[in-house]
Amino acid sequence: MSTPLVLAIETSCDETAAAVLRFPGDLLGQVIASQASVHAAYGGVVPEVASRNHLAHVREVVEGALSQAGVGLGEIDVFAATTGPGLASALLVGSAAAKGFALALDKPFLAVNHIEGHLLSPFFGRAEIPPSVGLVVSGGHTLLVDIAGAGRYKLLGRTLDDAAGEAFDKVAKLLGLGYPGGPLIEAEARAGSRTRFEFPRSMKCSGDFQFSFSGLKTSVRYLLPKTAESDRADLCAGFQEAVVDVLVHKAVEAAKSCRRDLIAVSGGVGLNARLRERLARAAEADGLRVLFAEPSLCTDNAAMVAYVAALRAARGESSSLEADIFPALGQTLFAVA
Repeated sequence: MSTPLVLAIETSCDETAAAVLRFPGDLLGQVIASQASVHAAYGGVVPEVASRNHLAHVREVVEGALSQAGVGLGEIDVFAATTGPGLASALLVGSAAAKGFALALDKPFLAVNHIEGHLLSPFFGRAEIPPSVGLVVSGGHTLLVDIAGAGRYKLLGRTLDDAAGEAFDKVAKLLGLGYPGGPLIEAEARAGSRTRFEFPRSMKCSGDFQFSFSGLKTSVRYLLPKTAESDRADLCAGFQEAVVDVLVHKAVEAAKSCRRDLIAVSGGVGLNARLRERLARAAEADGLRVLFAEPSLCTDNAAMVAYVAALRAARGESSSLEADIFPALGQTLFAVA
């Protein structure tokens, strides 16, 4: 199957998305139904609310993606879905839908790892994946991965507690800014001093590639009673700088340790302008290159899932219709170094 036509469904968290893609990267159609406004009232994602909304929207996003692509369901060569990690009740919706299509039409099914979708999104459209170090930094995940090629990954380090994006969301909630927190804190930080408040850089010099952001969030909470509303921009700027400082340091050190000259950045926090600015500058100083995923591919989407599925389908791979979901990160993606 040299140029498979793939329909992929993404329902790992609070976006219901479907995409139709022709290998390697001809995105013919994509529809995303965001639930951000629904969950904003709760200050974060509520799993049961997310799954009910996926059930309500999955049909319309699939039909919308097919309509944009100008193809019928019977023309699809491969059906794919995110099967983990993510929210269990949410993953089941997309997985069941894709399996149902595959079974009804007697077509192959591919179970796609959400992290692999993010990891390869900076290379969207390429038939081959170059050696690099991947920094996946989102609301649910923060990890560094040595990428030898498509399907050949070694986990270098991950967060031991909160993901970077999760820390942004929690601090934004503490400050009364709303959800999602990343863009709101970034906007506040533009008018603030990055040095007025000194926040901890947990594990920055730990000698490994693990992360920890829980203590940083706690530091903000303890400082809040001693500050006023007028201090909010400085708090945001100082907090953001602490997160970025650790991410940049560890990413550059990981690339040098693995002797890779390319750092590939993906995930929602990869949209942060301060992270992009500082990482590009630090990489250049060490003779490294940085490749950021396109903004439309940074947050959860089905295009990145379809891309991974297309790469695998082109290699003749398929998954069992009995393939289970795996809500936790686990080690399955990193079995091959």
